[in-house]
Amino acid sequence: MFNTLISSIKRWHNKSKASAGEAHGDSGQSDSGQSPSSDSRPPRPNRKPTSPSSHSRTVVPRSDHCLSRRDVSRAALTVMKRLQEAGFEAYIVGGGVRDLLLGGHPKDFDVATDATPEQAKQLFRGARIVGRRFRILHARIGREVIEVTTFRGHHSDGEAHEAQQSEHGMLLRDNVYGDLESDAVRRDFTVNALYYTTNGFEIHDYTGGIQDIEQRLIRMIGDPETRYKEDPVRMLRAVRFAAKLDFDIEPSTAAPLRTLAPLLRNIAPARLFDEVLKLLMSGYGERTFELLREHALWPHLFPDNARMLEHPEALALTRQALRNTDTRIRSDQRVTPAFLYAALLWPAVNSEQKFLESKGIPPVPALAQSAQKITSAQLAHTAIPKRFSMPMREIWDMQSRLPRRGGERAFRLMEMPRFRAAYDFLLLREDSGEIPAGLGQWWTDFQQADEEQRLQMVRDVPRNGPRGSKSRGRRNRGGRNRNRNKRPDSGAHRPAD
Repeated sequence: MFNTLISSIKRWHNKSKASAGEAHGDSGQSDSGQSPSSDSRPPRPNRKPTSPSSHSRTVVPRSDHCLSRRDVSRAALTVMKRLQEAGFEAYIVGGGVRDLLLGGHPKDFDVATDATPEQAKQLFRGARIVGRRFRILHARIGREVIEVTTFRGHHSDGEAHEAQQSEHGMLLRDNVYGDLESDAVRRDFTVNALYYTTNGFEIHDYTGGIQDIEQRLIRMIGDPETRYKEDPVRMLRAVRFAAKLDFDIEPSTAAPLRTLAPLLRNIAPARLFDEVLKLLMSGYGERTFELLREHALWPHLFPDNARMLEHPEALALTRQALRNTDTRIRSDQRVTPAFLYAALLWPAVNSEQKFLESKGIPPVPALAQSAQKITSAQLAHTAIPKRFSMPMREIWDMQSRLPRRGGERAFRLMEMPRFRAAYDFLLLREDSGEIPAGLGQWWTDFQQADEEQRLQMVRDVPRNGPRGSKSRGRRNRGGRNRNRNKRPDSGAHRPAD
């Protein structure tokens, strides 16, 4: 598919060269590539004129690209059709076009239009306008929600109520509307600034995005340093796209990353939590992690993890956790941020716990105090919703309980909601070399054994083993023995929490 795309680009490029003189003399089209009939339409409210630009429009006809409307979701096509029937322009834009050209299967499609959010909302029942920094429309078509954005204009053309910047150059409000060309140059990367229309089934490219796809490059549109300051999250997006697409980051786009990385501290922790999920839980987390470290971005997301990576066990555990997450995602298995955050923060928690124990604090209070300290520190960088932070703490807590297998403890532990996640976490710690191997295999065998074998395994646990391995006495034995035949043998098959 990719070779076909390259061949199509070369054919289109040769045709463009042959017709370049004729295109320059054609007075029937405006600089923005619109026909005279579209220019005669009354201007939309809040629309700013396009500033002069060195970018030139190129159009790839249907015969010279591999993208087909059959690959576009019906919901997105419906949104485009309604907008066009109402007299507006409508294009599929961004990652949907990019991924289809690369032979992928986009999960969602975004639509760009010259209709304002208020105008577009009138066309879709139940649509909602969301966002403050840049207002967009969520149009619901069946079970799908299509994001509809109005063509953006140049930030400098906006009024005070439309465009605001912080003292660091970050855009706080950016509701300046423009036309197709200004929208293209306001997007972040060239590979995300491609527009597909069902009117002629053409692809419009103002920034050289098709050539950068051919060269497998992530390139910032405009001055990279200025664009990163406008929105520091673009630094994370550059890395994410490079990892996802297996592209290189163009040198001038990569150059400011290390210097501007501290600007991530200005981003709200809740937004960074969402970005972390995109970075590390989309099937290419390990590669993303390496790129984030390479460009000095990782310490501004997970500072406690970053300072522990000088220890081989911590680095191995982090990589293995990300590798396991990638494998599960590619196998369509469940993953949860609770487990991943538990792995990323555990080296610092474990180190702090050992320090507190050296001061004479017992293990259980030491673990609780260290978990609280490290979690609180992380919340200053990325949010961790309680639905994830509480299971994360339970996974840590069970690491000190899994060695205690005597009497009824093994049976009770296996019935706990977080057992499977805690067991997987124990295996991860053994694989990284943090703790000796052996306990994980015991729990693996215990889950696969029948009732009598489990009883024998518990009896064989050394009585001088980990503290708490002895049976608690007659009261527990009696109660559990009467109900043992009713215990479900499903611990090993329970999905990870």
